Amino acid sequence: MKQYTPDKIRNVAIVGHGGSGKTMLVEHMLYTAGAADRVGSVEGGNTQSDFDLLEVKRKISISASVLPLEWHDHKINLIDVPGFPDFIGDLHAVARVVDAMIIVCEAKRDLDVGFDLAWDICERHGLSRCIFVNKLERDNADYQGLMETLHNRYGNKIVECQIPIGHQAAFSGVLDLVAMKVYKGKDRGEVIEDVPAGHNDDAQRLREKMMDAAAEGDDSLMEKYLGGEELTEEEVEHGLMEGTLNGKVIPVLLGSAASGIGVATLLDRIVGELPSPVYHPFTTADGKKLEEDPNGPLVGFVFKTTADPYVGKINYVRVFSGMLKADDHVWNVSHEKDERVHNLFFPHGKNQEPAQVVWAGDICAIAKLQDTHTGDTLSTQKEKIALSKVEFPDPIYRVSIHPVTKADEDKLGTTLERLLEEDPTLRYSRDTVMHQELLEGMGDIHIDTAIDKLKTRFGVNVTTGDAKVPYQETVKAKSQAQGKFKRQTGGKGQYGDCWLRLEPKSRGEGFEFGNEVVGGSIPKNYIPAIEKGVRETMVSGFLAGYPVVDLKCVVYDGSYHDVDSSEQAFKTAARIGFKAAAEKAQPTILEPVMQVNVDVPDEAVGDVVGDLNTRRGQLQGMEPVSPGKTRVNAQVPMATMMRYALDLRSITKGRGIFKAVMSHYDEMPMNEQMALIKEYEKHKKEEED
Repeated sequence: MKQYTPDKIRNVAIVGHGGSGKTMLVEHMLYTAGAADRVGSVEGGNTQSDFDLLEVKRKISISASVLPLEWHDHKINLIDVPGFPDFIGDLHAVARVVDAMIIVCEAKRDLDVGFDLAWDICERHGLSRCIFVNKLERDNADYQGLMETLHNRYGNKIVECQIPIGHQAAFSGVLDLVAMKVYKGKDRGEVIEDVPAGHNDDAQRLREKMMDAAAEGDDSLMEKYLGGEELTEEEVEHGLMEGTLNGKVIPVLLGSAASGIGVATLLDRIVGELPSPVYHPFTTADGKKLEEDPNGPLVGFVFKTTADPYVGKINYVRVFSGMLKADDHVWNVSHEKDERVHNLFFPHGKNQEPAQVVWAGDICAIAKLQDTHTGDTLSTQKEKIALSKVEFPDPIYRVSIHPVTKADEDKLGTTLERLLEEDPTLRYSRDTVMHQELLEGMGDIHIDTAIDKLKTRFGVNVTTGDAKVPYQETVKAKSQAQGKFKRQTGGKGQYGDCWLRLEPKSRGEGFEFGNEVVGGSIPKNYIPAIEKGVRETMVSGFLAGYPVVDLKCVVYDGSYHDVDSSEQAFKTAARIGFKAAAEKAQPTILEPVMQVNVDVPDEAVGDVVGDLNTRRGQLQGMEPVSPGKTRVNAQVPMATMMRYALDLRSITKGRGIFKAVMSHYDEMPMNEQMALIKEYEKHKKEEED
């Protein structure tokens, strides 16, 4: 593949809901352009973009893949982006390096959540976009219903550039309103010069609307158009491109990813109506705008990292400025590290084409960089131009993980580190209080996929379970009790005696130990042993095995024996006294409460509020966040939120999103406490038996 200047490059993400046909559309685009000699299938597990073993197994895309092709003396870098919300991290990363997105949707009245997610990302990044309506050949295809939905939602931005020929099973081609020709087949196999009978009125009406939209994109075109002159095909494309740049025009194209109908015209429109990198100056981390200039200083952005047990780490890079050359040294601005570019190539799905130089505007990959990860900027040590990091969404679902064998435990840390480099929406942590290792992600499929990767790629086996809730225990009243430990075994005995007083403290104030012993009833050298005994007892609690917090413990009296007293004896006495005092101090269990903010479509607000009520949530209010969406604010016990990501997806058909952060601890309802205590006592008895 030859080198292309930035004006001849198109960086385009293929996005949309899972199952909308993105991967098959990419297959036909590659085949039509001659970049592949066959058309694979998702069912057959032999597509160019879904090459990972887990993608073949699950028959879904789980990772973005880069697939370049050449079309009419242009290079198009297609990036097939997963459509399932669990893998939304790739959508956020890819949005940073493309100049346009093609949102694929099915020909049906209702828009899927994947469409909305892609649209929102485009809006956030100011990206040009067009819509490709797929599956027009389906029995339940409803093109007119879809267009009504799009026009009602987005108004005059929606510009129909094609008309379907035939309906559902009779769908046979597309009438392109720019060229005013009908195209049938994957390679424009049949071209009909004249508009078929019965389509003239619709074609003229929609063509006039398209011409109006194109003319509005350029003042000179508007002047010509209002003067009654016909715009050329190139002028129409230029006007539409100007409209997509400023967000005033969203072209709608049609086809069938199953048969390849409409694919060739889609490639034409990518070249003609979607912007090249030269139209998109990039912004540095400090707010400067720079042009995409091959002669400028090197600026490359790492938008994806993969971990391969054989090849090693591969970083996917969009070059925004300058040239990236094989065997050159580059400067990782993010980590202040020098890196040597040993293996530079153009990715073609799972295949690679070696490259010696990559110009500004293009996308490439580099293998075996030592300290470079997703979100890093590559530049020169002299210039050190940095781009801002990708803002990934926070994980919303978590499980505990347990290595199966000691060998798995030894390898788990390093392999998880490699997985986290590959997927920044995964998080791993160790909860030392609850003695659990936690893996967090965007949903159950996301977590399951990560577990599969651990096993298939790195040979690490783990089991998963529900994450433990970090409950706490405390007291609500003052109390006092004696702790006395006395043992005589024939030789030197054991003797320790202390009186302890417990006092509750406010939430979050922690633990305080006090010494009020006077008159030498307990020698000073035994006081630390008493404190240690109390602290050790607090770790395992006195009700259900949870840590004790927010109280003051004072030792104020006791006795000792000149011969039999020891630090160990007083430590044991302290444990006895602490538990005895706690029983009389109205012990209670505290539960963590989350601050939850849920953004949902207006029509789902009632269901979401009702669901939060069943979770013992305390509603704090609601506020509009965008047209048609409301934010529900509530405080909800963590214990009831463990599977909320999955339940919210079900309630809102995937359109609800939420954030949950730790707020505070509050006393647990007594019936919930009793159930927790009963479960603890049952488990303890089973261990003793």
